[in-house]
Amino acid sequence: MRFPKTYNLETIAQIIGCDYVGDPNFEILGSNEIHVVQPGEIVFVDHPKYYDKALNSNASVILINKEVLCPEGKALLISDDPFRDFNKISNYFRPFQKSNESIAHSAQIGEDTIIQPNVFIGNNVIIGKNCIIHANVVLYDNTIIGDNVIIHSGSILGADAFYFKKRETFFDLLISCGRVVIQNNVTLGASCTIDKGVTGDTTIGEGTKIDNQVHVGHDTVIGKMCLIAAQVGIAGCVVIEDHVTLWGQVGTTSGITIGEKAVVLGQAGVTKSIAGGKSYFGTPIEESREKLKQLAYLKKISK
Repeated sequence: MRFPKTYNLETIAQIIGCDYVGDPNFEILGSNEIHVVQPGEIVFVDHPKYYDKALNSNASVILINKEVLCPEGKALLISDDPFRDFNKISNYFRPFQKSNESIAHSAQIGEDTIIQPNVFIGNNVIIGKNCIIHANVVLYDNTIIGDNVIIHSGSILGADAFYFKKRETFFDLLISCGRVVIQNNVTLGASCTIDKGVTGDTTIGEGTKIDNQVHVGHDTVIGKMCLIAAQVGIAGCVVIEDHVTLWGQVGTTSGITIGEKAVVLGQAGVTKSIAGGKSYFGTPIEESREKLKQLAYLKKISK
């Protein structure tokens, strides 16, 4: 999430009520998660296991719960609860806006686009030309839709990321203030759910076709000309490169990459990153020819 203007370190520290290490006038451009953070942005870390990763990331400011040596050219925000204070930043710069109408006045809808009855279009949504948005679709705030996109009934774009911190007596939600971005010529089937990014974008690339009842987790990036069959579940922070095919009921773990032109056969569990240009099957995932050989051997053993 980029801020509407440049803020300095001292001002951000005042907003969240914490101490800082660095030049008070150190410039800050936004906040982001560690896997996509850019120079000028804040990242948070609250576990020793990830201190080094955060301190050595692209982030210019690290919101951290320990006083450590500040890397050269960076700054620190010292907090007793970085998760809570990262949420304060999200709430301050992108607070929830309630809607009083089915199609927000701030929404932009392109020429020749058809909006069927009972569609909800939130604040600052942009829809391109020649789209068809079928009945009962929900487009949360800040969703971006390209040209020639078809979204079938019951699909929901922009719900919160499934991202919680376990407290002693409850689960604490990490506030999502990112977006869903659908590029040109995409089709989404009925009852799909595409979660927005925590601070960045969940993106579906140009020409990709998605069947019914598919879930796409937060901050996932799906490339161009992919085919995704029904009941696929894609976790958060996954990268699916161009021309990938995922057949029915495939599931993935988070933070992996599926390489260009990979084909994953039905009901497979993608438990790790896989190279492109190959066919895969099974749980845990293996190249399909090898996995099918193993199954054939098992049948022989049972006889």
